Amino acid sequence: MRIACISYYLPGASQMGPGYQAHYLANALSGRGHEVTMFSPSPQPADARYAHREVDVRPPLRTLKFAQALRRLPLREFDVVHAHGEDYLLRFGGRPVHVRTMHGSCLVEALHARGFRNRLRMLALGAGEILATLAADHTVCISENTRRAFPWCRTVIPCGVDTDVFRPGGPKSERPSILFVGVLDSRKRGRMLVETFVGEVLPSVPEAELWVVRDAGPVEAPGVRCFGAVDVETLAELYRRAWVFCLPSTYEGFGVPYVEAMASGTPVVASPNPGAREVTREGQDGVVVEDARLGAALVELLTDACKREDLAARGLERARDFSWERVCQQYEEVYAGGVR
Repeated sequence: MRIACISYYLPGASQMGPGYQAHYLANALSGRGHEVTMFSPSPQPADARYAHREVDVRPPLRTLKFAQALRRLPLREFDVVHAHGEDYLLRFGGRPVHVRTMHGSCLVEALHARGFRNRLRMLALGAGEILATLAADHTVCISENTRRAFPWCRTVIPCGVDTDVFRPGGPKSERPSILFVGVLDSRKRGRMLVETFVGEVLPSVPEAELWVVRDAGPVEAPGVRCFGAVDVETLAELYRRAWVFCLPSTYEGFGVPYVEAMASGTPVVASPNPGAREVTREGQDGVVVEDARLGAALVELLTDACKREDLAARGLERARDFSWERVCQQYEEVYAGGVR
């Protein structure tokens, strides 16, 4: 099939999760023999296996200008238009088939957003998401949790993870280690994890380390190591070497880092946000705890090798549900259902 993919974000220009998912899905579809072209204002990533057409939009209001620019592009030349955002102005009448993936709900995120302007922006983006579900021929949600925000949408296809990159192997770190991937001062709550680590974990496990990845600045706290932004290979190695992965977010529409950790053979500890609960199957394949028990749960895992091994095995089995092969097969069924 000839597939046009649409994504405002792509790796390299942004750390936004939907951009990574759009990129890796396009790569996986290209690897399965489809002719894929990505339309985006972001530059083409170095590892892209697909054709790329950069859409020039200038500030201010770049996302709105991108949505308007899409209407002038030759998208009718394709069998499928698969959008990951900003497609609410498109109308094709069934040819090509128009698929939209919802990577979460901005309306739900608005509830957790900090600051009036940021919350207002999330509400505006949420209105665009609702319009997009009405414009598309087929809307796909990345989780049952996301689908609850769009109850008229029927299809759930999860995010994918490259299980050839994120895989177990090699020794764990010599010192007990907890890996955190995300921003300290956000709904990811890295700052809270640092405080829990210093106040509750270190007194019980003095040799433990907390590894922080992808935050901009250093953290002045005992036992904390900051790696900054790292490439995929380094990130995968950190996942493999860590004893435990912890992401205590208040909200995740899905939670790709949980799956990346599971696929790497590392047990997961999470707060009971909707994405973590779904990915871990309500705590069957990871530890899901309230804030009051987070420190105790981390100490228990760092000091109990048998429990770590059990959770790692469960997580590894669960991660197979999110391989790109399985995800692509499900999307191909959606495409085939609309292409005549």
